[in-house]
Amino acid sequence: MNSFDLTGKVAIVTGSNTGLGAGMAVALAMAGCDIVGVSRADAGNTPAHVEATGRRFADVRADLASIAPVDDIVRAAVEAFGRVDVLVNNAGIIRRKDALDFGEDDWDAIMDVNLKSVFFLSQAVARQFVKQASGGKIINVASMLSFQGGIRVASYTASKSGVLGLTRLLANEWAAQGINVNAIAPGYMATANTAALRGNAQRNDEIVGRIPAGRWGTPADIAGPVVFLASSASDYVHGHTLAVDGGWLAR
Repeated sequence: MNSFDLTGKVAIVTGSNTGLGAGMAVALAMAGCDIVGVSRADAGNTPAHVEATGRRFADVRADLASIAPVDDIVRAAVEAFGRVDVLVNNAGIIRRKDALDFGEDDWDAIMDVNLKSVFFLSQAVARQFVKQASGGKIINVASMLSFQGGIRVASYTASKSGVLGLTRLLANEWAAQGINVNAIAPGYMATANTAALRGNAQRNDEIVGRIPAGRWGTPADIAGPVVFLASSASDYVHGHTLAVDGGWLAR
């Protein structure tokens, strides 16, 4: 079981203040990581939960609607803890509108956060890995809509399909340097992003009725997968997108 031990490692987790990001940050801390939590505003309860595990938390405020803060995020991590070993690209946004009415502003906003910032933050962290001569782990957050089309979420679907492809591309280029790039594709999770769906009784019943596990997922369901992909247990896993979906894609 030592291959899952992350003691002494440092993980950057974007969007760490709520939902899946908070859950993954705490899971990594429980496995031994110090956490650099990146959030746009309030860090929420994540610092307290991380510190309750005995690990340290560095609070970094950054708006990933642009790539301007990318280098500062990596610099802050190194200044706080001396190195970077893991990056979790979790930050993301969604906007719902019929494709006939979807505007350029909505398109660009989602693509900038969900795809552009993922690439450039991955690039900056990979450069730090090379500088450290240590290798490292990059974990992107994809989606069921990396595999399916969905409805009323044109730019979100495009961005998450892009995350799946980008994960493969970066794995191809960086695997030889000891950098693992993989992704987690959460299924339908009970988070702020899905509040509108869960609040619509008909859509909620349709979704739960198709999930073989018979329930929405929770941040706790991502804990094991993120620790696996951050640890040496996954050293020969490259370019893979792991669906954590209660069986949705198998249906």
